[in-house]
Order: sequence, then C-alpha cells, then structure tokens
Amino acid sequence: MKKLYVYFLVACLAVTLLAAAAAAGAWFWVKRPLDLPAERIEFIVPAGSTPRAVARAMNDAGIPVWQDGFAWLARLSERDKLIQAGGYEARAGDSPWTLLDRLARGDMVQRQLTFVEGWTFAQFRQALRAHPDVKQTLGDISDAELMARLGSPYKAPEGLFFPDTYVFTPGTTDLDLLRRAYQLQQQVLGEVWAQRQPGLPLDTPYQALILASIIEKETGHGPERTRVAGVFVNRLRLGMMLQTDPTVIYGMGERYQGRIRRADLQTDTPWNTYTRAGLPPTPIAAAGRAALLAAVQPERHKYLYFVSRGNGTSEFSANLAEHNRNVARYILGRN
Repeated sequence: MKKLYVYFLVACLAVTLLAAAAAAGAWFWVKRPLDLPAERIEFIVPAGSTPRAVARAMNDAGIPVWQDGFAWLARLSERDKLIQAGGYEARAGDSPWTLLDRLARGDMVQRQLTFVEGWTFAQFRQALRAHPDVKQTLGDISDAELMARLGSPYKAPEGLFFPDTYVFTPGTTDLDLLRRAYQLQQQVLGEVWAQRQPGLPLDTPYQALILASIIEKETGHGPERTRVAGVFVNRLRLGMMLQTDPTVIYGMGERYQGRIRRADLQTDTPWNTYTRAGLPPTPIAAAGRAALLAAVQPERHKYLYFVSRGNGTSEFSANLAEHNRNVARYILGRN
C-alpha cells in the first residue's frame, strides 16, 4: 500500500510539474516578442473574422503567430468578442498578447485621402482608385447606380461630395468613403442654406450648390468669392445669361484641351451658360464651405461683369462699356 501511495504521489507531482511547465510555456509564448521580419507590418482584419482567421491574416502578412494558440488565447480571455475589423500593424517588440489587446481595443492604423475643392467627381473617383489602401468595390458602376446605393434622390453625382481630408483605416471601401463625403456635403449644405439671405433667386439648396460650384471654379481669390457671387446673383435677378467659361469647359468634357474658342462658346451643351439662361442642370465641381457661403450670402452691389487681371484677382464693372474697357486692358493688353 505504501508503494502504491508513493507511486500515486509521484504521478500527481509529475502531472503538476507538467501542468506547471505547460502553463509557464504558454505564458512565455503569450508574452514573448514575436520575431518580425520588419519594424512594422500592416495587416487587415475583414469584418466577421474569427480569431483563427485573424491569426491567418497576420501570418499571410508575414507575422509569425501560432494560429491555434492565438485562437485559444482570444477565446479564453474573451477578447474574441471584442476584435474589431479594420487595418492594424504589428510592431517590433509586440507579443501575441499585445496584438490581441490592440485588436480588442480597435487601435487601428490610419490613412488619409484628400478630395480637393474644385475637383470634378471624375477626379474624386480617380483619387479613390489610385489610393493603395482603399478597397475597390465600385468597378465601372454607373453614376445613377452609385447614387442609388447611397440612397440619394439625385442621379448625377457631380458636386454632391464634400471636398475635405478623410481619415480612414486600410481596407475601407471606396463606397464607404464616398458615403461619408456625401453625408458631410448634405450636412454642410443644410447648415449653409439655413444662413441664406432673404430674396435670393435660388429656390433650393441644390441650386445654391450649383452656384457655389461655379464660384469655386471662377475665383481662387478668397476675398472675392462673395463679390463674384453677387455678380451671378445680379444676373439671375435680371434674367441675363451667366456667361461663365467654367460651365462651357465642363460641358466640353474631354474635348477641352486647355483653350476655349469662339466656336466652343457657341456650341450648345446643357452646361453652356452662353447658350442657355439660368443655372446649369448640375454643379460643375465640388464646392467648399467658403464658396457655399458666398452663394447664399453674396455681396450686395451693382456689378454685372468681371474680368481677370491675370494675377488671381478680378476687375469688376457695372455696365458693358466699363467691362469692354477692362477686357481691352487686361485681356488684350491695350491701355
């Protein structure tokens, strides 16, 4: 009996030692820095990923983490329910526990993409396609279908996306970024429309957006935005043609090669404000907040014309005779 008892104690001790050794080994693995091939390695966690799928994504990116061990660590710590989809990075000195904790906290890497004031929607799409961290999902989708996916009542996307810098995590889709820009434009446009002057010849926020896009393209000189807006508002009130070159250029599309000829001014398109009265049917570019405010808070004056001085500013006039003199001076070079 004594021998059996001794054998039993020895067996229990061995099991205990083995368990302790296993626990120590597991703890060592959990806390031991991973042997990374670079100082920083980025990886993406798709939505709905299991802990094992996350570990597989890390391995695919070059992060040598034990997949089974990582999956058990996530489940035992109950962090498997906290892992957030997005873009992450492993850094030199990170252990499996450090990585898991980062995933559970949603400590993601970030990128940014800037949509510039005055850009067309085609340029927005080009910037999205060119960004290496944007997940491409739209392909050759039509403009009308894109707007339908965004739940927009408009079929033409031009001008409906706010020009700004957007911060995002790698793997964010092109549609998600456009949705953010669309929603922000709706928000800003609503705020600006609420600040409009009474009696403007603009019936809807969309018309204000159209006018703002023209202002955005007509002047890069900030202090003149409201004065330029005043010229267009005066013309709209009088029923005059807006006769603004940026609308002609927009209507020309790919035919525009850097110059507008007389024939271009006379060639009718839906956006040619030399051949059609009133505002064009859509914006011609993305308007920023300053241009939007100028459209709804134009300077009150009697000017009906303006011409570029060639230095980024404009010369304004109240009648055609003055305007012709300004054209002769600043465009034709006659004193």
